[in-house]
Order: sequence, then C-alpha cells, then structure tokens
Amino acid sequence: MTKDVDVFFAEGCGRCSLGGTPDCKVHRWQQPLHLLRQLLLDCGLTETCKWGVPCYMHGNQNLLMLYALKDYCGLSFLNGALLDDAAQLLTKQGENVQAGRIMRFTDGAQVAKLSTTIKAYVFEAMAAVDTGIKPVLKKKAEPVPEEWQQLLQERPDVANAFTALTPGRQRGYLLHFNGAKQSATRRSRMEKSIPKILAGLGFHD
Repeated sequence: MTKDVDVFFAEGCGRCSLGGTPDCKVHRWQQPLHLLRQLLLDCGLTETCKWGVPCYMHGNQNLLMLYALKDYCGLSFLNGALLDDAAQLLTKQGENVQAGRIMRFTDGAQVAKLSTTIKAYVFEAMAAVDTGIKPVLKKKAEPVPEEWQQLLQERPDVANAFTALTPGRQRGYLLHFNGAKQSATRRSRMEKSIPKILAGLGFHD
C-alpha cells in the first residue's frame, strides 16, 4: 500500500491492480481531492498516510481521511457520529457502521462552494478530540464462523493478512460471512474474499 500522500495523488492507494494506471479512481477525482487536501491543511491538521490513503490527525488522534471511489470521492470522518451535521452532508456507509461518517463530492465546484461549511465540520471534530468526547460503540463482537476458523488454520497466509486488517475491516468480512445461512454459502463467500484480504482491502473497498 502507498505510504506517501504525494504518491497517493500520483499513483493511487496501491491496494489494487489499477494503481499507477489511468483507470485508478484517484485520477478521476484529482480536483476535488486536491481542494479537500488544502482545506484540511488550512485547518491545521497533521497530514500522514495510513492504510494507503491520506490521513489527517489532530494531536495524536486520527481525525479523518480522504477517499476515492468509483462514483464519488470525499472525506471520511472516523468519529463522524459525534457531529451535529447541521447541513446534512454526512452519510453512514453501511448499516453496521457505528462511528464513521462520510462526506461525498463529485467535483471541485462542490468543495469550493461548501468550503466554509466543511471547515466548520472539521473544527467541530477537532473540538470533540480536545474535550475527550468519544462515540458510544456497541460492545458485542461479531461471531467468527467455524468455517472461517477452519480456513484460517488451512491458510496461514490468509490468517496473517486478516489479522493485519483494521478491526473495522475484519468485522465487515465477518458480517458478510455470517449473513449466509448455509455452511456451503459461507465457505464460498470466504473463498471469494481471499484475494481482497491478501491485498489488504476491506469488503467494501
């Protein structure tokens, strides 16, 4: 995965075979992504690169990330559930997401028009860090299917790659596996997920 923000803008996140090619999703959204990057830096956040994408920190806490998907790009607020969202710009990506919220854009004009509002959201997120407020998360862990435990024993490489994923990505796969009622279907879902897991990708990436 990409470990440098400038490389991200030039070649992508490095998590799929499209990296460094004209088809990379990052190239499609260069203008809005660059505008968002400058806006975040103007807010005084510290820029780094984590999980292959630009990550912005306030103090020692990860605050938000830039992302690029097929149909849109934008900001991912890691604890966006804490924000008031007065302008109704945040969405929840998946019903099982707890704290995270995303802000979507499809062109630079949107970013420019909403720049003041976006900064207000960022400053609100920074204030939440300063006051120590954290979202209340469900404590119940997603059960690990027996089929998955068996597969991980059979494939140490998959076990290592799965362990290296963030807890959120791990949970995403487990939710996908547990959504199948039949054992054969669960096993099929697991086998199909292996390439993405080995590539360090989440289920929704």
